[in-house]
Amino acid sequence: MFSPLCETYAETTELRAGDPDAINRAWNARTTRPTVRGDGRLMIVAADHPARGALAVGDRPTAMNSRTDLLDRLRAALADPGVDGVLATSDILDDLLLLGALEDKVVFSSFNRGGLAGATFELDDRMTGATAAATAAAKMNGGKMLCRIDLEDSGTVATMAACARAVDELAAHRLISMLEPFMSSRVNGKVRNDLSPDAVIKSVHIAQGLGATSAYTWMKLPVVDEMDRVMDSTTLPTLLLGGDPADPDETFASWEKALELPSVRGLIAGRTLLYPPDDDVASAVATAASMVR
Repeated sequence: MFSPLCETYAETTELRAGDPDAINRAWNARTTRPTVRGDGRLMIVAADHPARGALAVGDRPTAMNSRTDLLDRLRAALADPGVDGVLATSDILDDLLLLGALEDKVVFSSFNRGGLAGATFELDDRMTGATAAATAAAKMNGGKMLCRIDLEDSGTVATMAACARAVDELAAHRLISMLEPFMSSRVNGKVRNDLSPDAVIKSVHIAQGLGATSAYTWMKLPVVDEMDRVMDSTTLPTLLLGGDPADPDETFASWEKALELPSVRGLIAGRTLLYPPDDDVASAVATAASMVR
């Protein structure tokens, strides 16, 4: 059984300063959990927004400013036995590892965070996060790529090409590529995703064709209207995207309905569960996990 190297956040900083190679040793010592086991369903918590400079949650513009608060929330979520794992950038994953929160958990690394929120180059979302080689070396389960497609922004093709390379590189290591596609456009200077069923269907068809093989490709898709029609656009295993926080009852009801579709294998949710309106992370996570199971 893997023992945490740090009990407090101050200890993680001290370890990083004095013995940075301890992080590599900890990844090597961690037991890798198979991605699919038991009922084949997955409940994953996500925390890769901060690296894109997206720190707001609902009407709280600085909700994710505190790293220790975010880690507290992630640790509370991962303590629920119904939560299979986490998707995050390497900085967050390393902290969770040192604190002992990743034992027997599925781990997905986040690849592309170069398209900073609000930047003129937001759609040129180059790979500035994890790599396939590092993901494999740490014995993670796979990597996630955001692939926003704006037919009027030339930066889109660089993102698509980078995602295709990442699909191939992960497949070479027999690791999952978790693709999160959107048809996007700028509205009053801000990137907005088109969540109409036909736009989501188009994004799925574009994304699932990326790379030389689809053997290890999964989809991460938003819950929208006519999900049965959306899911008819792919045979790839799919996890539902939690999306931005909204009315909890409406959100959970939409998840529950979509989770009944046969190709949907589970849920990846971040801010909706980590920053619920009442800040009761454990309750929100328990509700979502019960739906997945």
